[in-house]
This record gives sequence, structure tokens and C-alpha cells, in this order.
Amino acid sequence: MKTDKAIWYVSFAMRNPDAGHHRFARQTRTFTTEQDAKAFARTLLVQTQDVSAGTINPHAPRRVIAPAAITAWAGDS
Repeated sequence: MKTDKAIWYVSFAMRNPDAGHHRFARQTRTFTTEQDAKAFARTLLVQTQDVSAGTINPHAPRRVIAPAAITAWAGDS
């Protein structure tokens, strides 16, 4: 039986109002397709701009999408 392996990740930081002025909880979710990762990133961009994504090692070619480029990447179809 073959299982789908996660190839993409989306990492994000959400402000925790109970943790003080500059505390953020960083979380990461993994996805089997780039389209699923993009869809999840689009939903996060409504809440925070601190979102990054990329491929999980050892997947090649290696891709890293920085927070500055996440809006353009997630907007692609």
C-alpha cells in the first residue's frame, strides 16, 4: 500500500494575545501538493503576513518562498 508523502510545508506565526507583547507561536503544516499548500497559505494571509513555504528535504528541486513573496506565490493557480 502506497502512502502519499508530504512534499510541501507552510510555516506561519500567529500572535498569542495571552503571551505578552512580542510572543508568537510558530506552526508548520505539511501538504502532498503545491496546490494544497497554496490554498492553505491564502487562508492564512487573511490573519497574518508572517507566512513562508517551501519543499521538504530531500525533495528536489528545493524551493523556499519567503514571507515577502508568499502573496504572489499563493495567488498563482
